[in-house]
Amino acid sequence: MSDTPCEVWFYHLERSSLDQVLPELLERTLARGWKAIVRTRLPERIEHLDGWLWSYREDSFLPHAPADEPQAPRQPVLLTTGFDNPNGAEALFLVDGADPGALAGYARCMVVFDGRDEAQLAVARSHWKAVRAKGHPASYWRQQDRGWEKQA
Repeated sequence: MSDTPCEVWFYHLERSSLDQVLPELLERTLARGWKAIVRTRLPERIEHLDGWLWSYREDSFLPHAPADEPQAPRQPVLLTTGFDNPNGAEALFLVDGADPGALAGYARCMVVFDGRDEAQLAVARSHWKAVRAKGHPASYWRQQDRGWEKQA
């Protein structure tokens, strides 16, 4: 485990949904050679994401599983509501207002939120303050017409 604090990147969705953006972000993560955890606070969301990540594009394969599967530690992407890291992921994705918990052991945490949803916006602001107070480097990315633009 590194002494380097986890970087926290906030992705403010304005033009796309989580379903449109998450697969691309996960593909980029896997291309880096990293494993990922996708944490939601909503158990029913795991079933939705599990089905979606198998079918979001016909010409793609994104290996993943819910964290309660028997071979979860071997999976490149795990979907969970829990705070453990059974696959040794370097990347943590927080969706649906999930709590970051302890970020030790992760290289990067991505907080992906819908900027059109006041509740998600409020949770993201709260997370921003908390991670900054804990000394984590934080970046804020806003969705623009031409792609992601770093705002802070």
